[in-house]
Amino acid sequence: MSANKITVVGAGNVGATCAQRLAEKDLAREIVMIDVVEGVPQGKGLDQWESAPIEGFDSRVTGANDYESAKDSDIFVVTAGIARKPGMSRDDLLRTNADIVGKVSKEIKRVAPNSIIIVVSNPLDVMCYVAMKESGFPRERVIGMAGVLDTARYRSFIAMELGVSVMDIQALVLGGHGDTMVPLASYTSVSGIPLGQLLKQDRIDALVDRTRKGGAEIVGLLKTGSAYYAPSAAAVQMVDAIVHDRKRILPCAAWLEGEYGMKGFFLGVPCKLGAKGLEQILQVELTAAEKAELKKSADAVLEIQGALT
Repeated sequence: MSANKITVVGAGNVGATCAQRLAEKDLAREIVMIDVVEGVPQGKGLDQWESAPIEGFDSRVTGANDYESAKDSDIFVVTAGIARKPGMSRDDLLRTNADIVGKVSKEIKRVAPNSIIIVVSNPLDVMCYVAMKESGFPRERVIGMAGVLDTARYRSFIAMELGVSVMDIQALVLGGHGDTMVPLASYTSVSGIPLGQLLKQDRIDALVDRTRKGGAEIVGLLKTGSAYYAPSAAAVQMVDAIVHDRKRILPCAAWLEGEYGMKGFFLGVPCKLGAKGLEQILQVELTAAEKAELKKSADAVLEIQGALT
């Protein structure tokens, strides 16, 4: 089972890697990469298609500078925007990327009014708000990629700390995609064993702190550019859940309408993803400390969103 067409907006590191992963998993008959820079999406798309005989996929990858090629796409993965530079917070990107994502969302509405949008652009939670507002799509069809990535980072750090397989670590990271994200230690386990039985609290705190700064750590090491291997993998996992109607429970940025006692903004929460996009938000019990942290994270998102309105 695969989609008819998936479009990736932005042919930079995240977008191009995302398109390649989508193709290698044969998630659509056709994968389109759109970018404003002439020749770049076309060249990268051709290069990826030429890897098909070696990698063994039939997803046809093409590139374009306009949205006509994206007509009637089932899913859009929006990675467009400028990347973070060292010393730059996600919030510094706000104005520039809001303008870009707004224009992209209007084009998506024009060429594929029934599609599902997965937003990757930063600052993530507020870019989701821009996409939903400008497209006019219901909340089921605008979802943000954040928690999948943050949880993957958290799990990878725990695996390194304990010297165990990442496959055996279950975890959940909620809240805004930024320094106020909330890794839930109470929902973290290794093959069902609570993390608190395997690590002392100070080590858990250190891993939580590293998770919150995971993106900045990579930006600092790269000097130019930001992470793209893990972000693209996270976006593709969400696409896979939708295309195959898997009903996966993944932490994603979703528009809240009263869940967790909050409404009127996007925030990372446990989501069931299936063929319709966001099919359910799961409300898990939180400790008093976790509730306070989630509220703090929500306030940070609202502050940025307020700067746009």
